[in-house]
Formats: sequence, structure tokens, C-alpha cells
Amino acid sequence: EEEYREQIIIIIIMGSAKDQLPPYPNAARISDSQCYPQYTASLNSDKSKCQEYFDVYKECKKKEREARLERNKSRSLFS
Repeated sequence: EEEYREQIIIIIIMGSAKDQLPPYPNAARISDSQCYPQYTASLNSDKSKCQEYFDVYKECKKKEREARLERNKSRSLFS
């Protein structure tokens, strides 16, 4: 079931372009993400704590995205 969830996430992230490389390494598998522990905690929690764990996960993803954008900023061809 977990592997199936990861495959769906990969399909969503990658879209229909099968030969396209992901824009950053941790886009390919959620288990490679620094936020994976928060993600699994949100899935494994009881319903009363689910929103809290999901909020922690979303905050982690936000920080991960900001760090990626900061890294990519220096690589921009247009700057």
C-alpha cells in the first residue's frame, strides 16, 4: 500500500512526460525527502492528530522548497 502511494505521488509529480528528469533529486521518491518522517507520521496517526501531523509535514515541505529555490537561484540563466 505504501509503495502504491509512492507510485501515485511519482506519477503526479512527473506528469505525463516519462522521459523528463525531475527538477530536483527528491522529487522522484517521497521516501528520499527530508520530510518523509513527517509524512509517514501523518499517515500513521489517529484521526484526531492527523491534521497536526499534516501541518508539520506541510511546514517541512515549505522549508524544503524554499531551500531548493535558494539553491536554484544561483543557477539561473537569467540573473
